[in-house]
Amino acid sequence: MSSAPQPSFPLLETTNHEKLWERFCALLWRDEALGFWLDASRMALSPDVLTSLQPRFEQAFTAMAALEKGSIANGDEQRQVGHYWLRNPQLAPDPAITEELQQQRQAMAAFAQGVLEGSVSTAPGQTFTDVVWIGIGGSGLGPLLIIHALQQTGVGLRFHFIDNVDPEGMGHTYGTLGERLKTSLVIVVSKSGSTPEPHIGMMETRRRLEQLGGQWPSQAVAITVPGSKLDQQAASEGWLQRFALHDWVGGRTSITSAVGLLPGLLAGVPMDDFLAGAAAMDDATRQPVLRGNPAALMAASWFVAGSGRGMRDMVVLPYRDRLEVFSRYLQQLVMESLGKRCDRDGVVVHQGMAVYGNKGSTDQHAYVQQLRDGIDNFFVTFIQVLKDPATSSTEDEGHSPGDVLDGFLQGTRSALTEGGRQNITITMERLGPRELGALVALFERAVGLYGELVNVNAYHQPGVEAGKKAAAAVLSLQKQVVALLDATPRTVAEIAQAMGAPEQVERVFWILRHMAFNQSGIRVDGPWGNPRTLRFSKTDAPLHLS
Repeated sequence: MSSAPQPSFPLLETTNHEKLWERFCALLWRDEALGFWLDASRMALSPDVLTSLQPRFEQAFTAMAALEKGSIANGDEQRQVGHYWLRNPQLAPDPAITEELQQQRQAMAAFAQGVLEGSVSTAPGQTFTDVVWIGIGGSGLGPLLIIHALQQTGVGLRFHFIDNVDPEGMGHTYGTLGERLKTSLVIVVSKSGSTPEPHIGMMETRRRLEQLGGQWPSQAVAITVPGSKLDQQAASEGWLQRFALHDWVGGRTSITSAVGLLPGLLAGVPMDDFLAGAAAMDDATRQPVLRGNPAALMAASWFVAGSGRGMRDMVVLPYRDRLEVFSRYLQQLVMESLGKRCDRDGVVVHQGMAVYGNKGSTDQHAYVQQLRDGIDNFFVTFIQVLKDPATSSTEDEGHSPGDVLDGFLQGTRSALTEGGRQNITITMERLGPRELGALVALFERAVGLYGELVNVNAYHQPGVEAGKKAAAAVLSLQKQVVALLDATPRTVAEIAQAMGAPEQVERVFWILRHMAFNQSGIRVDGPWGNPRTLRFSKTDAPLHLS
């Protein structure tokens, strides 16, 4: 930790423009090589607050250094957390990991080049035209962000995402593809291969593909943990390719793994630049100096705004359409990492920070009215890109579209500041692969540091696992319902009693209601508005597990 004296700056007075300018100059972080600015001057930081947080940050910097060196971060699963190694393999604590990461990068680049050039094709020798990407959570959001933010029109393959088990959504994707499903590369992402959503997406896509006459093994790619159920299936069936997703990479930090790199490469994006940007921001945010570290300034701002308890939501407003997905991406990164019932000492703290947002200037006409005049339970993170495309030549009263967009950003920032609403601004000179990599890495480190400040483990997700177990319990209960139903009409309570689970009566009702609207083999007697009197029985039609 640097012992150099830190310059003071005035307290935040939202209508004193001279002091606002002094704060802006004092708290502004700038990296010339990255082309980044971070302005935390409109957050409720003060010299005294930063001084009081110094001991916590000393511990946080030490913890982050230990994380990068391979300490066990996820105690629930005894796992390391190594997403920092993905963009700088030399940091990995084991030379074997370094070599494996370098080899996989080369293998992915060669595979993607072969697909784009046509030397890697379907079994009948047809060139791939599209990608069907099957993944859930970070395995879907990360690739979606890469494609939405970085793919150029007419470059690379067309992408289609199956990130849910909504039958209508999947049907729409298949309908959009039509016969092109036969020339689609299907990429399945699942650590284990047993996660229900990607597994069902894989099964349904395979069924549709084979109905059209396609050959699944020659079109399927797996991204999974080596030796997993999915990896074994892909190997035994001779899938086109397999890439490793290491168990030390969490889904919400997997965008610099094969999960993010492969889609970028297939979209014709220079992903080496993306990795280089992330690595450069890692270097910048590795500095153990609070005022000289943008991620530390962000974490301190979050801490102060929410009183160390997440009492304010973060509203993300990127002023570029290409970053529209970024707020959704941050929802998982921030909320899954920080939303914890207990701290590391087992004390119930109910920590977290809600994230929502869309894009500017769309939100000038949506929820900025409430942000300016409504309940003060948030802070805004503006994301600005300075360089406008050269093709933007239309002018209105001498102003280009980029001028107007910048005017809206500045106007909203000023209006919120004058209304006493906290805000922070990230500015990039331009938006490309390098800048997006740096932006992602900035938030990853800020999340890690904030987790240390509030003493929660940002790298496990017991709530997510609880939800998965509860869903599995529902599906198991449905099997019992299907096995029990017969021609005798019975109430929900009678069915639950017969199953030996009277306490599950409401869950049994939900299961029966869904089955009744989707299967012809169920008879329902009575009004739906009175669940107690409803009677369910089985008709001659066979029942199945939907």
